[in-house]
Amino acid sequence: MDNEEFIFVTGATGFLGVQLVRELLERHPDARLALLIRSRPGQSGQQRADLMVPPAHRSRVEVVSGDVSLPHCGLDDEAWQRLSAQTTRVIHCAATVRFDHSLDEARRINVEGTRRILDFAAGAPKLRSLAYVGTAYVAGERNDLVKENELAIGQGYRNTYEQTKSEAEALVRSRLASLPCVILRPSIIVGDSRTGVTSSFKMMYWPLKIYARGLWRTVPGYPDAVLDIVPVDYVAAAVAQLAFDPAAFGATVHLCAGPRASATIQQVAQRAMEYFHAPQPRFVDPRFFFAAVRPLLWLLLWGRKRRVLRDGRAYRDYFTMRMQFDTANADRLLAPAGVCPPPVLDYLDRLFHYCVASDWGRKAIAAE
Repeated sequence: MDNEEFIFVTGATGFLGVQLVRELLERHPDARLALLIRSRPGQSGQQRADLMVPPAHRSRVEVVSGDVSLPHCGLDDEAWQRLSAQTTRVIHCAATVRFDHSLDEARRINVEGTRRILDFAAGAPKLRSLAYVGTAYVAGERNDLVKENELAIGQGYRNTYEQTKSEAEALVRSRLASLPCVILRPSIIVGDSRTGVTSSFKMMYWPLKIYARGLWRTVPGYPDAVLDIVPVDYVAAAVAQLAFDPAAFGATVHLCAGPRASATIQQVAQRAMEYFHAPQPRFVDPRFFFAAVRPLLWLLLWGRKRRVLRDGRAYRDYFTMRMQFDTANADRLLAPAGVCPPPVLDYLDRLFHYCVASDWGRKAIAAE
């Protein structure tokens, strides 16, 4: 039938992807999904999918073994043509989110992978939409209000992740005249706002863990730095909504807390201090810390605290951000559907509780 939906999803095994697949299956009970999943040593793509797709929905899910970083996404011509002929929606979430990849490696996955998915979509005769999931941090080193229609305005980038996601988004923008695309830019994605559940303990979770465990209390950052985080349930619902909304095609949408719902580092630190019964965090000017204090501490400290100094370098820029993300398109398109980001301070304690209950991901927690 002409109204049948066949949704091709990349990045389905990622933190957001798992939640998104479940959201799509619940929202569209008649839709079929094709998930492009890389096999791992000792674990096939099908086995990886079986861990995330509820048994009741598995008959509607096809697993395709492939990788966006490979020519034709690792598919043979027959599989590529068959999937292209059936696909009505494409949702491209696959990316490397590592900050330490070389520029060539990050481009191979983030830029060339996006180019392949755009080519796939362009050859799909039944295509109704392509949703590209990028990141709000294509804003790079900006420190002002970032508008949704802005991309490269001369800003620098902190790492190869930000740079290559910006280059990938530019590719998508170059196809807007010929493809029904929506560009989605989440900020930092954290656990579920209702339960705190997360499978990823990166980004803000790492500094929280070392603080909660008493390993560190010095924050090389500005108390008024902005922490824009969004829960995974909000982002998954927003992607699933906008991928099917013709009013969104051609738009770029910030899936961010924005000026109304974000928090400052000081507000988050205060809440963490109260929850974990930890000492008051000490804020230190980051320029002074990295120029003078850190080199001295590197000589004096050993063991776990020295590892904290080493690992913390990847996060230093995120303690100094003062930029905000405008959410005008998100408000216009998502609010009428009842999809809105909750204020950060409203669900922080639930995130903290799950961190403690799961021992920061070391202990399995039974689903409610």
